[in-house]
Amino acid sequence: MKSVEAAAEHPESGLLGTVAIDPTAPALFSLPAEAEATGGRAAAADRRRSVARSVLPPVLLGVAFLLLWQLAVVAFDIKPYLLPSPSDIVGQIFIVLPLLWSSLLATGLNALIGLVLGGLIAVVLALLASRVSILDRMIVPIVAAVAVVPIVALAPILNTMFGSTSDTPRRIVVLIVVFAPVFINTLRGLRQVRPVHRDLMRAYAASNWQLTRTVTLPGAVPFIFTGLRIAAPLGVISAIVAEYFGGLQNGLGSRITSAAANSAYPRAWSYVFGAIILGLVFYAVTLLLERLASRRRA
Repeated sequence: MKSVEAAAEHPESGLLGTVAIDPTAPALFSLPAEAEATGGRAAAADRRRSVARSVLPPVLLGVAFLLLWQLAVVAFDIKPYLLPSPSDIVGQIFIVLPLLWSSLLATGLNALIGLVLGGLIAVVLALLASRVSILDRMIVPIVAAVAVVPIVALAPILNTMFGSTSDTPRRIVVLIVVFAPVFINTLRGLRQVRPVHRDLMRAYAASNWQLTRTVTLPGAVPFIFTGLRIAAPLGVISAIVAEYFGGLQNGLGSRITSAAANSAYPRAWSYVFGAIILGLVFYAVTLLLERLASRRRA
């Protein structure tokens, strides 16, 4: 107000060309920074609430299920060879923890190698099938046949072919199991390219590789991860099932069969618990990679 009054008393100073700031006035220019900080805190709070809504319900459901399981075993006096209690299983986990950890690593490595190789082969073949029609007609029926191959029949044959001291049969089993869902979803995604996008790239004289790299393949990324989300737990399951049929006795499947054969049922269930954790880890890592890829695409 003082500056306005001074300008009114001295019009020759030019009110429009003079900017006077009263040092006693409130800090109006600090509002955007404060609003930005408030918005950042609100966004962080929203993220925490979103994580809580995603994590808490399944955790609470799992805890309730374990409590009901424990109460049912105690109330109905269920024998351990029929269904051990969660407390007995947890006790066995602590007893066999080093052996459980080594078994997790062995089975997880076989599942990881099979998943990576199967996924890469599936994506490459899907790219070829989407570009060459004759390959499409040749590969799709073979994939349908591979998808119905029974593990219980394939694993013993592969163990005989590669020997009982090799992990290769188990990795091949995982590769075969994960191949079909990744291939089918990737091929579907590669066929979702809009004609207007393809025509625009051709108008820019883009090569087939440029079209695939900049339009076709990025558009298929959500479909690829859909196939991987299906294939990741299947890879763990197939690796464990393949261990039931001989070979190295270092994985979760062989530990489960060995403990059950010796009537150590709580110990067998502890290895089953390890298999569940391993499958959840594979699924969670796949979800994390999908989020990172989606953020990068955005």
